Amino acid sequence: MGFEQFGIISFTGVTKAEQFVEFLKNNELRGTVCKSCGAKFFPPRSDCDKCLSNDMDWFGISGEGTLITFTKAMYAPAGFEKDVPYLLGVAEFADGIKVFGRLDKSLPDDAVKAGMKVKLQVVSLEGDRLSYQLTAA
Repeated sequence: MGFEQFGIISFTGVTKAEQFVEFLKNNELRGTVCKSCGAKFFPPRSDCDKCLSNDMDWFGISGEGTLITFTKAMYAPAGFEKDVPYLLGVAEFADGIKVFGRLDKSLPDDAVKAGMKVKLQVVSLEGDRLSYQLTAA
């Protein structure tokens, strides 16, 4: 199995960045870094949009981040309909890498504030699928 294990619904089972799921299985969240110019990406990319190189490597994202912004989704795309409403956020981690993701459902809405400290957490979903979320640090 490859990338089809990521998230609630997958539109592709094969990608050049499918190793991302293997890292999730090991409780790791990783992005990619261009070996040629040093540009970092999350979600992971297999090609650099800065210098157009395809010589990429993986780097870990861990520790505390800072929630930059968030929103409450009241409408959901295919596969997420039963989850609304839910919170989505962007957090900045070391080296300026920004991670977009869902916020932990157990966080009360009024506890979520821009500037709060968050950490990343790998989560298991139905059907042997994996994802990640932002949770309070």
